[in-house]
Amino acid sequence: MAVILITLLLGVLCGAAVLALFLHEAKRGIWDRVASVVSGRTLSIDTSQPTVVMEVRRLSRLESVSFTMDKLVSGDREGRILPPFLTGDRILLEVHGEAIAGVDLGQLGADDVQVNGHTVRIHLPPAQIFTVALDDQKTHVYSRATGILVPVDPALEGEVREQAVENLRQSALAAGILGKAQQNACATVTKLLLGLGFDQAQCD
Repeated sequence: MAVILITLLLGVLCGAAVLALFLHEAKRGIWDRVASVVSGRTLSIDTSQPTVVMEVRRLSRLESVSFTMDKLVSGDREGRILPPFLTGDRILLEVHGEAIAGVDLGQLGADDVQVNGHTVRIHLPPAQIFTVALDDQKTHVYSRATGILVPVDPALEGEVREQAVENLRQSALAAGILGKAQQNACATVTKLLLGLGFDQAQCD
């Protein structure tokens, strides 16, 4: 009788050892699923605040709005004594440009994201203009008139282009590009956060 009990005990211990080894090594594929059924293991994932910040930062610069401009911009270089048809230099450019604004999510810190259960609130950095540039393929000289006593000034077109870029920047600001960029960025980030599994997402 004692031999039978010892044999049963050794069998149980051996079986427990084999089961423990199996559960320890079964970490992939079908064996992991079998081990989960045998042991009753469940998977739990914690979407903590730092993870949210990392997901948002992955977007880096969020370009959320663009402002385009088509117009004629002129530049004149005239003498103070002789009339323009003698010493003047006038250029008329047909320009096409674009200003792009958005939010630099690289400036987002952990303190800017607050998580409370399934609700998240995020404070975005202020919107800024990322780029202002002319489209060289669509920008060209519309007309050029140079006085008969002076050569063509090669620097005049560049100066007019620079002024056109600055005019585009100021026009975009006057049209409210920063406010629109902030609004669009909030909408995009809110959609992202809801996609991460939060029930409510607030952005400002």
